Amino acid sequence: MSDKIKWICIYKSNNKFDAEVVKGNLESYDVPCVVINKQDSSYISFGYVELHVPEEFKTQAETILKDIKLS
Repeated sequence: MSDKIKWICIYKSNNKFDAEVVKGNLESYDVPCVVINKQDSSYISFGYVELHVPEEFKTQAETILKDIKLS
């Protein structure tokens, strides 16, 4: 049996704070998630911060995302 999890990107932003807000909302619904920072360390305005969830939580996470209001 394989314990490997297939992670799916469900949210992408150039604002790390927004990604953390979304992560907190998903975690409040017991949706496991991770933030992956793909921004350039020298120039934060280049690149994205991605939020990934296990594939089996994709539909639930997308439903929750529809209700989140970000600036």
